[in-house]
Amino acid sequence: MPGASSRAREAAGPSRGAPDGGGLGPRDLQKDTSNMSFEELLELQSQLGTKTYKRLVAGNSTKQQGSRPLVQGACVADKHRPLEMSAKVRVPFLRQVVPISKKVARDPRFDDLSGEYNPEVFDKTYQFLNDIRAKEKELVKKQLKKHRSGQEHEKLQQLLQRMEQQEMAQQERKRQQELCLALKQERRAQAQQGHRPYFLKKSEQRQLVLAEKFKELKRSRKLDSFLSRKRRRNAGKDRRHLPLNKD
Repeated sequence: MPGASSRAREAAGPSRGAPDGGGLGPRDLQKDTSNMSFEELLELQSQLGTKTYKRLVAGNSTKQQGSRPLVQGACVADKHRPLEMSAKVRVPFLRQVVPISKKVARDPRFDDLSGEYNPEVFDKTYQFLNDIRAKEKELVKKQLKKHRSGQEHEKLQQLLQRMEQQEMAQQERKRQQELCLALKQERRAQAQQGHRPYFLKKSEQRQLVLAEKFKELKRSRKLDSFLSRKRRRNAGKDRRHLPLNKD
């Protein structure tokens, strides 16, 4: 193309000559290279040389990069302007468009804000529940008399048995609390008399609870039935560990 070669000579010729020769300077040459085609750039590279051409192109590219506005500056200038995202950065699959405040559940059983659990204070505070449980138990007994058989009878029987077990567990826990309170008072009295305080281990406390339970069963004449049930239960456990008879 004669036009391409002539434009390349015009761009390359004055750059080697003197600045007063009326030709283009380096700055003008950088402006012209941005408008040249690929053939004109190849012609210019062959005339100027590879080293001079690379220096010319590198200066032009740095000038263009410096003239590009920064994304952060643009966002700071106008906060309502949409955020410019780079196409080279991959957008995550789970993108959080709007931040959502996470709801944290609070369990009052394990939270310090609810205070420490004191069984004595708890029983005194919710003592009215015992009267409600007694009324519910009487109501279940009345309903059980109406339904002598059937599926409703089995449901009521299981409900009554569960309520009786809860009542027995509550009474057992109350006896243990009374025993621990008596031991504390005894240790406090011994400390006031000048004796060295002695704190019982958990195993010793369990032994005292069992001894108190044994006395209570003996007093109510239920010790023999309790021991027989205990023996049958232990015999069943031992039978499971015995080897099977293959004969």
